[in-house]
Amino acid sequence: MKVPLLLTLLLGTVSTLHLGTQTSNSESFLGDEAVPQDGEMPENEAKEAPPGELTLLKEEEEEYSGSEDDPEKEGSVESSLALDAEDEEFQCPKEEDTVKLEDSPGCKNCRRFLLVRRVRGFDSAQFVCRRCYRGNLISVHNIYFNRRLQCSVSRLNQGQVWIGGRVVGWGPWKRFCWVDGSRWDFGYWAAGQPRARGGKCVALCTRGGRWRRTHCQRQLPFICSY
Repeated sequence: MKVPLLLTLLLGTVSTLHLGTQTSNSESFLGDEAVPQDGEMPENEAKEAPPGELTLLKEEEEEYSGSEDDPEKEGSVESSLALDAEDEEFQCPKEEDTVKLEDSPGCKNCRRFLLVRRVRGFDSAQFVCRRCYRGNLISVHNIYFNRRLQCSVSRLNQGQVWIGGRVVGWGPWKRFCWVDGSRWDFGYWAAGQPRARGGKCVALCTRGGRWRRTHCQRQLPFICSY
């Protein structure tokens, strides 16, 4: 009787050890990685930021607070008030203050471009483009067109001209957009731009054609597209 009992005990011990080994292998196969929950996205599969996204500098992020006033928001309110007052006695630019920029001579249905040499702030310039020419400040979508613009404005007695780009959003949700609603798919920034302190509006440098973030209240010539 003792022999069968001993064999039973030995077989039970071997079975226990075999099950323990299987359990151990299963845990090591899963590893210590956390399993993503529903709705979560693993870090290595994070989506890229959409075109036009503006990455903030660390100092800008540190200074950001939801309760702080936007320094240019007050300026935009002042600009709106100025435009309302201007609307009462508004006059479109005189012909001698403008220069037509030919894109495709002889093409009646192509976009037309107009350089207005009389300086204005960004919002006021956009107001002129819409009110006088039923258009918008110009948008730029490739290097060839950017070079043509730069050649057209290179003789101006100004360092920059307004184009239709500006920053929208607040805090970590800032991004660039064109005021005409077209897609932000191209940029030609100066060194250190756009990740540098600056304004919320985009100007094109008359020498070199590079872009800079500029304070929207600055008085500059501008280019309308219509």
